[in-house]
Amino acid sequence: MCVIVIVKFCEIGYDIKSMKKSKKFSLSTTQIILLSFLFTILLGSILLKLPISTANGEAVPYIDALFTATTSTCVTGLVTLPTITTWSVFGQVVILMLIQVGGLGVITIMSGVMLLFNRKMGIGDRLLIQDSFNLNTMSGLVRFVKRVMLGTFIIEGIGALMYMPVFVPEFGVRGIWVSVFNSVSAFCNAGIDIVGENSLCDYATNPLVNVVSSVLIILGGLGYIVWWDILRVLKDGSLKKRKVFRHLTLHSKIALTATLILIFGGALLIFIFEYANPKTIGNLSLFDKIQVSLFQSITTRTAGFASIPQENLNNPTSILTLILMLIGGSPVGTAGGIKTVTVAVLFCSALATVRNKNSATLFGRHVSENSVRKAVAVVVTFLTICTVSAILLMAVSDANLFDVVFETVSASATVGLSRNFTASLNLIGKIIIILTMYFGRVGPISLAVALGRRNESQNVISEPTEEISIG
Repeated sequence: MCVIVIVKFCEIGYDIKSMKKSKKFSLSTTQIILLSFLFTILLGSILLKLPISTANGEAVPYIDALFTATTSTCVTGLVTLPTITTWSVFGQVVILMLIQVGGLGVITIMSGVMLLFNRKMGIGDRLLIQDSFNLNTMSGLVRFVKRVMLGTFIIEGIGALMYMPVFVPEFGVRGIWVSVFNSVSAFCNAGIDIVGENSLCDYATNPLVNVVSSVLIILGGLGYIVWWDILRVLKDGSLKKRKVFRHLTLHSKIALTATLILIFGGALLIFIFEYANPKTIGNLSLFDKIQVSLFQSITTRTAGFASIPQENLNNPTSILTLILMLIGGSPVGTAGGIKTVTVAVLFCSALATVRNKNSATLFGRHVSENSVRKAVAVVVTFLTICTVSAILLMAVSDANLFDVVFETVSASATVGLSRNFTASLNLIGKIIIILTMYFGRVGPISLAVALGRRNESQNVISEPTEEISIG
């Protein structure tokens, strides 16, 4: 509720009736979204700083409470303190709430509470929702929020039930809480767990844990608009015509195709690269090698659960992991990274340029120039965040270059995988990773828009055009 009050206070700058910004005090919707995440993190850090939040009753250093609140809200998964042994049940509840808020988005939670109390959403509220999900239209936003909230809780509930046959026999009654925690964390692509200090390594060959976790990660990473698009097509009876894929929107086609290629292509390469590595999957049976490789390919794209130690991977696999982390999931979901659709648009645009075509095409549709420009902006901003973070982290720590790059890419892409480096961060290093996680979660394009100078008027006369040499 504190976050809702803060966010609503930020909306004072909007004159809803006249739709004009107050010159005395005004914030753009993107800036409100950035601030809402920031205030959520700060509130979470205060709660985690309390002695009641720790297992031994002694308050942790504030920087670790802030780091944990940030990694939870930004659904990253990097931790400086072991979650299972450091935090009490109260602390774990706070972390889970931060994960849920971070996965759904502060604005979505705020809107859901408003709808729960039958409060109508004004234009300002709808603008916030539209920007928080990066939607192209304001049509049907109330219904969209309801479906997102309901769909999320249903899937997380089913996931928790599916985990229980494994965790309840092992942990007893506590296994119910473990199942709920893991389900929410997996769906929100957070990668934080309370089953052990080595993530899911002890369950690397457990088919049920692998399948449930993988399905939750994929569903969260696909994005909500892909869900509704698939349901729309199935409802229309297209399944009987065996042409489901054909009737999907271009966005859904790209997201689904890219996801399948990355999952199975990544799993195949990991299987090949790690087949004989005794420190990872070399000593496993053929079936276990396949399922571990498949899970590694899925979790690498922003989920952050580790079923094998990342520092034991061969160099080719580590490089592949970096690429998968950078790409991430799909837009309008719980995943981070550059996003599958963004990469697909850039790749096809580059291919069109090489073939001397006027525009990029995907599945028989032209990709708009605006989409290409947004994709370029996202990639450039994202890579800038990664580069600056890596340079700064190298400057303040005596660490292996690849470990630093792996850590910063994981933080900016909100993945959470680490080569056993996070716990060794010094104070400045923790601050750098905190900022990296925050900037990576709020989104490169949102960050660029929020921090950029707002143009109050459009120039009537545009600047002259001049050709330059490229390449």
